[in-house]
Amino acid sequence: MREELLPDIIKRYEAASFVVTRRFNALIQEKLPEDMTREQFGIVRYLNSRGESGGGCTSTELADAFCVGKSTITSLITRLVDKDLIQRHPDGKDRRVTYLSLTDKGIRTAKETDRIIKDTLGRYIQAFEDEEALQFIETFEFLADKLKN
Repeated sequence: MREELLPDIIKRYEAASFVVTRRFNALIQEKLPEDMTREQFGIVRYLNSRGESGGGCTSTELADAFCVGKSTITSLITRLVDKDLIQRHPDGKDRRVTYLSLTDKGIRTAKETDRIIKDTLGRYIQAFEDEEALQFIETFEFLADKLKN
């Protein structure tokens, strides 16, 4: 990328990212159950995706995935356990390790949140032509991959 383009691209990215993130979060929050925060919503969705790939995860993995501290993730987990959305499973080999997974109620909630995401985001994504949507998501995934590393 040419260096002289960078300041304008960064400015445009920040402006677009701000609008998309804020607006999307507000649209989602309107549709969530009253007692569920955006962070709890994210954890339920994350654990649901982990369940599809073979199992739960630890609180450390969650803290890393959500870029928060262990005390923050612990309080979020406790609230979700209290709401009967997630459950703790001790590791049979290492007592210090506890795995987290969705309860049946959590799985039902995850399915409902999937529908909320599809209905909300789908409305905007459908404004793209097929090729534009694919190009957009590939570029966005490229950026996500760079941020992971």
